[in-house]
Amino acid sequence: MKHSLLLTLLLTISLPLAAQAADSYTIDPEHSFPHFSVNHLGFSTLQGRFDKTSGKATLDIAGKKGSVELNVEAASVSTGFVKRDAHLRSSDFFNAAEFPMVTFKSTTFKFNGDKPESIEGNLTLLGVTKPVKLTINSFHCGFDPMDPFKKREKCGGDISAQIKRTDFGMKFGVPAVGDDIKLVFEIEAIKD
Repeated sequence: MKHSLLLTLLLTISLPLAAQAADSYTIDPEHSFPHFSVNHLGFSTLQGRFDKTSGKATLDIAGKKGSVELNVEAASVSTGFVKRDAHLRSSDFFNAAEFPMVTFKSTTFKFNGDKPESIEGNLTLLGVTKPVKLTINSFHCGFDPMDPFKKREKCGGDISAQIKRTDFGMKFGVPAVGDDIKLVFEIEAIKD
């Protein structure tokens, strides 16, 4: 009787603790910078960015798991040239009117020790969802050094992937404008 009571008590205490092992974070849109690069006519590499990003993440370093959901507003694409940006928003490229969001939802985190090294998940672009592996090039968690009271914990990283835009139905201009796209997500997230 004593053993079963003790076991019940331990389970009652440990289950909520296990459920709370993952920390949750909100993507900081002011310090997150998704951008891309693509070959332009064989002469140069065109750079572009998205100015509006949101999302959530969880991280359980001890359990070696996590999750992330990124939402990028397609209409916020910017290359520094107004006419090109309007063309990128059109149905030739991002078709922002019909597909306002580009999303990534993780399925698996891979760790190397206590550091996450890659995230596998599904990228949705132009209504097409494909599996994509993101490589975590750098990663750091800690208190925001600009917060004098050390109350704001953050995690951030530089994450990248290589995709073919034609896999998602974005075919305009290929091969003059490259099919291979390098995606980079420079992300900071604040602990909830």
